[in-house]
Amino acid sequence: MIGKLLGGLTGWLVAGLPGLVLGVLAGHAFDRGLTRTLGLGSPEALARARQTFFDTSFQLMGCIAKADGRVSEQEIAQAESLMRQLGITGEQRNAAIARFKEGSTAGFDVAAAIARFNTDCAGPRQVSHTLLVFLVAMALADGVMAEGERTRLGDIATGLGYSAAEFEQLLAMVEAQSHFHDYAAGSGPAPADALADAYRALGVSPECSDAELKRAYRKLMSEHHPDKLAARGVPESMMKVATEKAQEIQAAYELASRSRKD
Repeated sequence: MIGKLLGGLTGWLVAGLPGLVLGVLAGHAFDRGLTRTLGLGSPEALARARQTFFDTSFQLMGCIAKADGRVSEQEIAQAESLMRQLGITGEQRNAAIARFKEGSTAGFDVAAAIARFNTDCAGPRQVSHTLLVFLVAMALADGVMAEGERTRLGDIATGLGYSAAEFEQLLAMVEAQSHFHDYAAGSGPAPADALADAYRALGVSPECSDAELKRAYRKLMSEHHPDKLAARGVPESMMKVATEKAQEIQAAYELASRSRKD
């Protein structure tokens, strides 16, 4: 359930309803593979990791919302909307609200929350990467990242073991990829500064070689390609939705490649 929740939430923040559906499907695969990914040896350890993932996500969501000094009514409404979209009801909804409020209090211990996450969810970086991408996407949901939010996210990334350079690259990639959503789907023009966004979305600089550009593109497509999701049990009827993320990456790569031939 935790993978579906966080995958759906991240997808909704980045790409709206199609992203929500894709995120839930990808999150289902994450849930199924969590034991293998983390190397957990018992149901108890898996349950603890899932609960910690849930708690930490909503705590840090509240923490980031408070980073600019106060939790606005808009941010509260956004959190409520996300819970409705994801079908969080009853005790789970109450728990999510409680964790959000904990994170938004002045005395919340961010370092302790991250330390617990690092202990209970220890394993390959994939797990902490999922958490950080989720939080970055949330901070970008209103289209603007306040300086306080950026600073708080940087502190969280450091606690998760990311260098400043790694964090900045991840931040740029998530933001740039979101710019290509409508463009990739053919429902909007190329975003402003599209070429610069294309390179950021692929995680490379405009000065990279053709081989480096292609390597970055293939790596991202390997991570997001719909065929990978199909192999994990995504039904054929959902493949149109599942192609959305890959289309964003494809659009960025095609734009960057085309610019080199002009």
